[in-house]
Amino acid sequence: MVVFKKPKSLTDVPLHYCPGCTHGIIHRLVAEAIDELGIEGKTVGVAPVGCSVMAYDYFTCDMVEAAHGRAPAVATGLKRCMPDNVIFTYQGDGDLASIGMAETVHAATRNENITIIFVNNAIYGMTGGQMAPTSLPGQVTQTSPYGRDVNTVGLPIRVSEMLSALDAPYYIERVAVNNVKNVKNAKKAILKAFKNQVEKKGFSLIEVVSTCPTNWGLTPEKALQWVDEKMIPYYPLGVYKDRGAEAKEEK
Repeated sequence: MVVFKKPKSLTDVPLHYCPGCTHGIIHRLVAEAIDELGIEGKTVGVAPVGCSVMAYDYFTCDMVEAAHGRAPAVATGLKRCMPDNVIFTYQGDGDLASIGMAETVHAATRNENITIIFVNNAIYGMTGGQMAPTSLPGQVTQTSPYGRDVNTVGLPIRVSEMLSALDAPYYIERVAVNNVKNVKNAKKAILKAFKNQVEKKGFSLIEVVSTCPTNWGLTPEKALQWVDEKMIPYYPLGVYKDRGAEAKEEK
């Protein structure tokens, strides 16, 4: 009896990600959600610039490449042209929370019926480890060798908290993939985000706290511990907005 196998929506191609990077786990969870909802044939993913720039090699659904930060705008155009298709973006923190912040906020405030998978590893991964909008206070990066100085560059951006303050978005949750329990919770959240779109409920964003062992200068094991010890305290996990749950409570 088969109890574990590769999701149908993932290609049989070796991933290019660094050893210990949790992009592979997140890819699998997205593919499992697509499989379970039976939407592979009508799903279109949008991959922007960043570590996930080659995501088109890994998902069996149609994929579109977007300019740096513009994935939500591209996804909006795709969804409006093909309203019966399921459109998702897969973005890192440097892409979504920096150059793409305007696209993210405006797609959310319009409650565009798209799904965003937002991978937060607190650093620019692909381009060599520069400080990102999400880098932690005091975090050492290539462009903050003495640690992030919040007095000169400001505090990190908490994307889920910020977007949840808007009236329009339907569902926003922050999850992590550094242990079995968190992976299971992340799976539920990603599945729910895709299901919301299928049911035409509107904008869903899942922020996934992830690792970057190479640019953090840690072993894969130590990177998973760093998520628990440093990232989750600053980026608490949980549901930040769920208009469906809010509506039930009002009844």
